[in-house]
Amino acid sequence: MKSFLTITTLIGLVMTIHVNAATAVQNALVRVTSTQQTWSTSQPWDKSRPSSRSALGVFLKNNHILTTAEMAANSTYIELENADSTRTLAAKVIAIDYESNLALLAPTNTDEKSFLSGLQPLELGQSANIGDTVGVWQLEDNGMHLITNAIIQGADIVSSFTSGNYFLTYEAKGSLQSTSSSYSLPVIKDGKLLGMLSSYDSKDQIIDIIAPEIITAFLADTADGNYEGFPSLGISINSTVDPNFRLWLKLSEDGGGLYITKVSKGSSAENAGILKGDVLVSVAGKPIGRRGYYDDDKYGRLYWSHLIRGSHKVGDSLKVTVLRKGEKKELTATLARPVKRLIPAHTIDQAPSYLVKGGFIFQELSTTYLTGFGKDWQSTAPLNLLDALSSPEDYEEGRNKLVFLSATVPTPATTGYERIRNYIIAKVNGQKISDIPALIKAFETPGTDGLHTIEFAEGRPKTIYLDAKASDAIDAELLKRGIPKLSR
Repeated sequence: MKSFLTITTLIGLVMTIHVNAATAVQNALVRVTSTQQTWSTSQPWDKSRPSSRSALGVFLKNNHILTTAEMAANSTYIELENADSTRTLAAKVIAIDYESNLALLAPTNTDEKSFLSGLQPLELGQSANIGDTVGVWQLEDNGMHLITNAIIQGADIVSSFTSGNYFLTYEAKGSLQSTSSSYSLPVIKDGKLLGMLSSYDSKDQIIDIIAPEIITAFLADTADGNYEGFPSLGISINSTVDPNFRLWLKLSEDGGGLYITKVSKGSSAENAGILKGDVLVSVAGKPIGRRGYYDDDKYGRLYWSHLIRGSHKVGDSLKVTVLRKGEKKELTATLARPVKRLIPAHTIDQAPSYLVKGGFIFQELSTTYLTGFGKDWQSTAPLNLLDALSSPEDYEEGRNKLVFLSATVPTPATTGYERIRNYIIAKVNGQKISDIPALIKAFETPGTDGLHTIEFAEGRPKTIYLDAKASDAIDAELLKRGIPKLSR
């Protein structure tokens, strides 16, 4: 005898599934509040005022909480709070990736059973399709959950935290409400974690979501307790759209390719034999268009960097095809982390290196320093420093970092030099300056005339002089007046 489910039974079954899925999500939500302090760019011995951010994290297996790197960056204290705000617990950072904007936290006291007992780990789901409806979860002050439905409209390679680092991101359409703990939020599909909200444009109602592929790779890397990070090929490129440029490169009319303008020393590309002037035509068997896009099997047109940073891990080998003077070459690249840069892309969670001497303030240049010039820093920051950022190869020889004179405090030793700032240092007392430790050592040996000689890499004046005894006396006075240390 056959039995059939009634419509009422089916409806009840579906509602039960939805209720259970919603309960599972709600039991995995954790409020995350971080207190943050950044180092001052103008006074590198000091920190800015503390600020706080609140977001929702997701409870995963092994008592770990997933959130965004923005929540944990430059943090002095991180606190977890359960959904109804009745229990709190201090947390620590297990792994953080500023490039992909992800962080993994854990309670500092795992014996706190009362906090952890009410939480249930949430599973990470599969990728979404264009047109799928997802839920962005929020918590109101009273602990009630608020779900905003959003529709996936596309996928793109987006930079969400540190500039210049692009990762697979869903773009969804939905109208979020303003509630507490909403700096970053979990995005749910079918009762599982799809991704983390990285930004929201309230005007256009566009939600950027860190894709599950990126989260999966991040979590897999953290599993052994030794987080490495996402790989890099180590090249700079230009498009090959211009027909005259393509003719000069001996490229076919219907082909693609990207012109390689730079190969970083020690990078995966250099080790694979890729040269400046080559044309990158395919990666991992995927043809690269003249603007840098390829046809992804799932998402359609994506930028080529996803084939490196979103599809492979450190240590993977992949085939790279280049054209060299019109001749095709098949190469194999073993992927590694990006090589250390002369000018770091960021100094998040790092105290800046500096030296104060006689009223002159010396620092090591970083993109973090340049962003201190405001929202439009790429046009308002000093031109010589921006030039160094865009062409670091002009300064790399003999340097580990780029040391510059960031400011001049008016003192008896700096009289006449008060307007000098943002000059790149070449030598001090005849010694080449490779970094702040080298600068500190160079100032230990003034000239026989009792003067320190400071030579700049560019600008006017080319050389300035600092009285050694006067600067030592002023250094002692500066320590009395509140500078905790003359160097770091």
